[in-house]
Parts: sequence; C-alpha cells; structure tokens
Amino acid sequence: MFSHGTESLIKQAREIQEPELQKFYGRLVKLLVGKEFGHETMDSLQRLHLILSATKRTRTLPAELHRRLLSLLSLPVEPLQVLSSAVLRETLPLSGQELNYNEENIQLNSHSAALLLSQAGSRADLSSLCAQLLRSLDSRQPEGPTHSLTHTLPVLNAVLTHSPECLNEDNVTLLSKKLVDWLRYASIIQGGGASSGGFFTGPRARQPVPIAELDGTVSGDFFTVLCVGQGFTEDQWMNVYSFSMLHHWLLTYHSAPSGNAFADTDDRSEVDGSVVSMVSATSSSSRLLPPKERLREKAFQYCLRLIEQSDRKALKRTDTELQKACLVEAVCILDCVCVEDTSLVYRTFPCVKALFGRLSSDLTFARVLLPIAQFYLNHGEMAAVDCESVWKLVFGRFPAELFNDPFLAHELLRFLRLNLGSLQLRVPQYPRSFPNLLKFLAWDSPAVVDDFVDLLPSLVTVETAVELLHTLLDLPCLSATLVLQLRSTSSPISEPGGRGLLSLDAFRSPSFRGLFLYLLRPEAGSGDTIDRLSTLHEFLAESADWPRVVQCSQTVPVLLHIFFNTVITVADQKLLAHLILVMLERSRLLLNLPTYVKEIHRVFSCHLLRLCKLHPSLVVDQSHVLLEFAGTTAGVYSKEEIYTHVVWALGEYLSVSCDSRCSVTLITSCFETLEAVLFEITSSTPPPGASCPAPRVITTLISALAKLASRSHDLIPRVSLFLSKLRTVSRAGSVAWCSDEEDLVAIVTRGEELWSLLRTPGVAQSVLTPPPHVTTPQWHRDTNLSMSLQLRTLTSLTHTQ
Repeated sequence: MFSHGTESLIKQAREIQEPELQKFYGRLVKLLVGKEFGHETMDSLQRLHLILSATKRTRTLPAELHRRLLSLLSLPVEPLQVLSSAVLRETLPLSGQELNYNEENIQLNSHSAALLLSQAGSRADLSSLCAQLLRSLDSRQPEGPTHSLTHTLPVLNAVLTHSPECLNEDNVTLLSKKLVDWLRYASIIQGGGASSGGFFTGPRARQPVPIAELDGTVSGDFFTVLCVGQGFTEDQWMNVYSFSMLHHWLLTYHSAPSGNAFADTDDRSEVDGSVVSMVSATSSSSRLLPPKERLREKAFQYCLRLIEQSDRKALKRTDTELQKACLVEAVCILDCVCVEDTSLVYRTFPCVKALFGRLSSDLTFARVLLPIAQFYLNHGEMAAVDCESVWKLVFGRFPAELFNDPFLAHELLRFLRLNLGSLQLRVPQYPRSFPNLLKFLAWDSPAVVDDFVDLLPSLVTVETAVELLHTLLDLPCLSATLVLQLRSTSSPISEPGGRGLLSLDAFRSPSFRGLFLYLLRPEAGSGDTIDRLSTLHEFLAESADWPRVVQCSQTVPVLLHIFFNTVITVADQKLLAHLILVMLERSRLLLNLPTYVKEIHRVFSCHLLRLCKLHPSLVVDQSHVLLEFAGTTAGVYSKEEIYTHVVWALGEYLSVSCDSRCSVTLITSCFETLEAVLFEITSSTPPPGASCPAPRVITTLISALAKLASRSHDLIPRVSLFLSKLRTVSRAGSVAWCSDEEDLVAIVTRGEELWSLLRTPGVAQSVLTPPPHVTTPQWHRDTNLSMSLQLRTLTSLTHTQ
C-alpha cells in the first residue's frame, strides 16, 4: 500500500480538471523554452508524468509541449532524458511529431530507444524501424550523431527478440556484414589516446597506445571483449555489442537464406591495417563466402581467440569473472555454429576438449563446464569422442558438491530439461543419477520443484522404479542430512537452547555413518533402501521443524503422484506387485512429520486403488501381504487412510470374476482375518492415546465381509450374526468404540442394509458383486438397443443449426 502522502498526490493527479491542466501545460512550455533547466522544471516534469500515469487515460499533449519534450531526449542531461521519455510513452504521438532519430537534433540513446519501441504499434512499424536503424548503420558519414551507433544494436536486438520476422533477407545480409566488420576488424588502438605523462603533456603529445590483454601484456591480435585499455573507440564498443547479441542472432537467423554466393567486395579488411590472427590464418579465403557463412567463420575465430585469452591470468578479480562469462558465451556460440555447419565440429573439438581438460578439476568453473557438456552432447557422437568424464562431472561432482549453489542448480536443471530426449538416448548414466540430482530438490525445494515435475518421468524406468520410490520417500531425511553435512564442518553446533544436536553426533559417528552415506550416494544401484530406517528416523527426529526439511516434505506428495502416473506406463505386473509391497512396508517407515505422514498415506491409498483397478489380479498375487497388513489392528488407529483402502480392495477384487485363481479357501481366510479385526475393535476400548476408530473404517470392514460372504454363502450366517449383535448393542446406548451418536447410527444403518441384502443370497451377490456388463455398461454402443438410436437422434438435433 502507498503511504498517506503518496496517496494524496495520486488523488490530486486524478482529480485535476482540464482548464487547470491546460494552464499547467502552458507553464511547462515556458520552463522548457530556456536553455537552463532547474529544479522547478524537473518537479514539473515529474508532476506531469504522475498526472498522465495516474489517470491512465490516453492523452495528446499540445504540439509545442510535445516538440519540446522530444528535444529533451537529445540533451546530455540524463534525468531530463528519463522524464521526457517516460512522459511521451504515456501519450499518443501527434501526426508528424513521431520520434525520428535521423533528425540532426535527435540523438539515439536508451531512453529515446524505449520511446521508439513503444510507438511501434504493429509489425509494419517494427519493420520500418529496423530498416531505418540498418540504414543508419550502413551510412558512414562522419558527421552523424556521436554515440548513435552504440545504441543501435541494443535496439535492434530488442526488436528481434519480440518480432524476428521483421527483417527481410536483405536486412539479414546487411547486418551480417556489419557484424563481421565489428567483430573482426575493430581498431587495436586504445580510444581517446594515451599520454606518456609529464607536466607539459598536451593533446599534441598524445601517442597511440595499443590495446592490452587482461594480464597486462600488449595484445598482438585482433580486438575482443577481453581486451582492455584506458578508453575505447566506437568500433571497439560495437565489437562488444556485436558479441553480446551474436548468439541470439545466430539462433534466430541460422536457418535464414543467405542470399547469393557473391564475393563481399565492400570489405575494410584490406585497408584497416589490423593484425592477422594465428587462429584466422585461413581467413583470406573467407572473404569469398556469402555473408551468412562469413559471419559464421568470423564468429568461430572470435570464440577461439576468447578461449585463448581466458587462459591468461587476469590482474583484477572482476576480470576473472568476465573471463568466465565470456567462456560461457563463446562455447555456446561455437555449439551454435557447429550445429549450422557440421564441418566445423572437427576444427572445434580439439579446442573444446583442451578447455574441458583445463577447467574440469576446478568447480569454480562449473557454469562454464555446462555449455561444454552441451557441446559434447550435441557433437560428441559425430566426433567419436568419449564423453564419460563429462557426464561423471555433470551428474557426479556437480550435484554432490554444489547442491547449495542456486545458480548452478537452475542452469543444470534447465540443461536437463532442454535436452531430455538426447540424454535418455545417449547418456546411460542419466536415469541412474537421480540420488545425486534429487539433492538439489532436498536442499531448496520451492526453487526447483517445477523442474523436477518435468524431469521425474524421465527418471522412472523398470530398473530404477523401486529405488526411486524409496528415495522420494526419504527426501526429508536427505534434506536433513545435507544440512548436517554442511554443519559438520563447523563445530560446536547447538540448538538455541544450548543443547547439542544428537543427529550431528550420529552423523559424525563411525557406527552410524553408513546410514547417512547411503542417503548421500552418488548414483542408483547400491540397494533399494537400508535396513535400519527406523534408527535413522530416530536420529533425525529433531529435524522435524527445520525449514528445509518441512519445505522438502511438502513437495514429496506431488512427486509421488507423478511417479505413480508414470510407472504404470512402463512397469509390468511383477513390478507393480513389488510396488504394492513397498507402499505397505513404507507406510510405517516414514520420518515423523505428522502432516507429511498423513499426506503420504493419502497418496498411497489413491494409487493402491488405481493399481488394483487396472490389474485386479494383483490382489490375489499380493493377498498374503495385504491380509497381513489388514489383520493388524494397529493399522485401524495409526494408518486409517491406507488401511481403509486395503480392506476395500480385498472386498472388491477378491473374486472369481476378477481372477480365476481366487478360491473359496482364500476368500474364507480373508473373511476370518477381517472378522477378527472387526470383532476386536468393536469389543474393546481404543488403546491409550488413540481415538476411536473412524466410522469409515468400520463400515468398510462390514461391507468387505458382506461382499466376501455373498461369494461364499457358507459365511453368510456369521456376518448376519455379527450384524444382529451390532444392532442389539447399539440399542443399549453408547459404546466404547464410537463416541459420536450420529456416527453410530450411520454404522448401524449400514449394517441393517447389508443384513437385509444377505437374507436373499442371490440378490446380495448381484448387488455386492455385480457382473462386468453392469459395472461398465456400453448401451450407447450396442446397436441392438434403442438407446443408441435415441442418443444419435438427440446428438443430431443438438448439432442442427
């Protein structure tokens, strides 16, 4: 919300009347007539901008005021440029008063450029603007605006970002030629001249000084962005701007037609006097190439020169960071030109391979090594190069040692998302690397969860599914372990109250070190899980309120849904049966975060039913495990959600109609197991500390028993006896196993309905175990029924105009 004073100013701006506004325009024009602009002028311009932006009504300024504001864009006072540009962008241009940087009194700068782009309302306007900008680049008249060229390329780049189709083939050819000139033939003399010193030094004593390298030595090659000096000429600035937009230009127009293959006669290289580079010894033949291919060749030479310069030890720390940034851009450009022209791959790979060998041992260059990995991924197969060491670095050391670097995490996960198909085909290490990659998620879940939503399906395979499920469930433990790993380097560590962290002591203890090392393993294949999970959870119990652990636990249910949605598309029935076993086992082996445990149980319940519905025979395959789980009374109180769904699945799918292997013996065994549980919870009080069983659990148990009895009529008397006792007990008043009277009434009502059905076994079987044609009707497809004719008639009527 705005402060009271700000709200008052906005209110005044919105309530200003037209006569007062016209007077204000007149006063402002008088202020702008003079050559000196004081604080009153600045305040008036700020007020005008507030009036125009607060009302949000499209206004047209008086012609004289509009002209004066346009003239401010050319003044060397930047505050005036900012305000005039902001005001003009809030208004409609007058006819004939549009900004035209070609006029002698208008200078192109970042503020006039913003106005130019805001006035371009259509693609035709953008095309016209680009044509004018390119004409200004092509003109070599020395009397042009002093600094206009240095702003032209940024404006062009902004236009091309939003509307790349606004350039035609001639425009592309022209700009490609200009980029070649600026990249390769910029001056190698420092701009502004340099003095040898002395008291009597004057302009006549200034001598040209060559540009220098970052290590202070004199440059013996052509100018690049990594050259330094006391000042820079305009063509050197254009060299820098050209390099900054080169990658974008190649990506946007690398497939554009290159025009006729004619020799470029308009070449300054023969008169420019620049030093011939060692990396461009063959460049004399490049002048015979079409502009597009020639730009590609010069970009290639420029990037090789940058890689050579990056090996020099910079004198300033900021220059070291500049070297890293330029290496990233250079490798990306080399990758781009090799995609365009595969013949360059063989010329480029020795240089890139040497660069990787030089940087791979230093993780401070991790952000440079990622573009190198991209280059290997795109071209390694063609060049028949062994990429093993690259992937060991990307999937091994990067996540293991730099999981807490947010910039690397973003760029590495972006690299994975952009190259998902290629990685799955060409990099066998990728699907096995999930224990390492998930460290990014465990450390900073909110920042990277969207990336893993996209990546997780590619990590689910038949070989990794079970271990991946365990790893996802252990993500909160991994999050706590990563915190302990960083804290273990600094001691002593204690909680705010002064008590030391027991988990940190366990992390440092050789006896329990293996538990934590398993969580920190670099790749899959060392076992699905560990035996002493409960011990690990006891050590990490104090991490339940750590922010990273809590945030990580909130992302696990989302990822589990994605995992199960993916695994059913790749897994066979044997694997699905194993996953059911894992779900039942892990439902009791989770880090004790109450909300987390409840959410995991809810996810397990949902997908357990889905698996059983897709493959009903899984219930018979895993009947022993399911009955063992359902026969434990403790599950009624501690795992209500998943217990209820297991009981429902047993009652629904333990049937001959679902699997011919389902025998009467199996049905009777299941019946007796559920009957024992139901009898126990309805004949005793809940255990200490536990609440009464949920009504849904009891009604599900009753329904499952009725369904099983309808399939084996010998069991009907036993169910009927229990249901009659249930009705008798409820009439006596309250019961220990149900504290709410309405819930008890609902349970009894459900029991009476089932008892009424079971009195006629034939009807009970039809209702409780309906045949498939009843549960999945297809009347709309059956041509022998009148229903399909009626539906077709109704459809034709609704579609008739």
